[in-house]
Amino acid sequence: MTAAASHATTETVTVADERLQVTCPAPRDVWSELLDQDPLSLVTQSPGWLDARCRLGGFQDASRLYRREDGRTLVLPMVRRRPLTGRLALQSSFAEGWGVGGPVAAGGITWEDIALVAGDLVGRPAVRTLVRPNPLLADEWEAAAGPSVLAVPRLAHVLDLAGGFDEVWRGRFTQSARANVRRAEKAGIAVEHGSSPEHVSAFYRLHDRSLERWALQQHEPLWLARLRRRRRDPLRKFHLLAQTLGDAFAVWLASLDGRPVAATIVLRGANAQYTRGAMDAAVAGPTRANYLLHATAIRDASEAGCRHYHFGETGSSRSLAFFKSRFGAEARPYAEYRFERLPLTAVDRRLRGAVKRVVGFVDPT
Repeated sequence: MTAAASHATTETVTVADERLQVTCPAPRDVWSELLDQDPLSLVTQSPGWLDARCRLGGFQDASRLYRREDGRTLVLPMVRRRPLTGRLALQSSFAEGWGVGGPVAAGGITWEDIALVAGDLVGRPAVRTLVRPNPLLADEWEAAAGPSVLAVPRLAHVLDLAGGFDEVWRGRFTQSARANVRRAEKAGIAVEHGSSPEHVSAFYRLHDRSLERWALQQHEPLWLARLRRRRRDPLRKFHLLAQTLGDAFAVWLASLDGRPVAATIVLRGANAQYTRGAMDAAVAGPTRANYLLHATAIRDASEAGCRHYHFGETGSSRSLAFFKSRFGAEARPYAEYRFERLPLTAVDRRLRGAVKRVVGFVDPT
């Protein structure tokens, strides 16, 4: 029995005239089974991902197992910020630098499942609960969340891997993408992947280079960019993920003459997720290293039986959207849902806007 299971509690809640048995935290064996049986599930919805979040500090397991009257079960991965509880609780599933959350269930999540989860969260006393769902479930969430829930528009890109890699290469990669992959190969770019401390450290060194470039492009003081990264993406976070997730976590490195010039972090379960990227732009750009890097990771995901390759958040960046579309990834507008008892999002927007105006911040294009 896990530590989470040893202190789990079960209660009965009524949502839309249906009585639900809710266990919190969710039993890990049931959760893992449902994750394996959900065709759209992602590694960020797994118990291991939540464990890494909690081990990093500041959060505790608040996952919820729902058992419907007909016996159908679903799990909502969720964490709660320590030490806040009750009406002061801040909960998320997941966002805040931790990607996609939302419920999982055998056979996939339905509109009715989402409506019940949303109804339960609306009735909870927490001051805020944030859910960033799978972009492929955007329509179901929009229909089920209800008008009382704040929807924050977002944009992601997702590549369908149906038909296998040969079909993806011929039918979904653009001609220019294929040409850039070949260009990287001719330039001598070599690709490898792993989850060792050395792989993680190599990624983080490239991330340092990228951080400097992003700060310059966005007119952001470098000290502020580093402060934000220390809060969102400390080096320890990626070491914890590598240790906790095992084969589901991989750093993909593109090297030239033995020196890493680009890196991505890809999570692989029923579906694959590109979750972080970094590069030495002076070398990776001219050699088109990122094209070979993603093509190789996409091939690996396809051969492992993944259904989709998630390219992650795109935001308002046209250049990022263009890059992802070269691989055949489709734009997926969706929303992040915030169940709030106080206008925390509005306050946060005003504060962030004020800081951006002071430093002259320029959003990526």
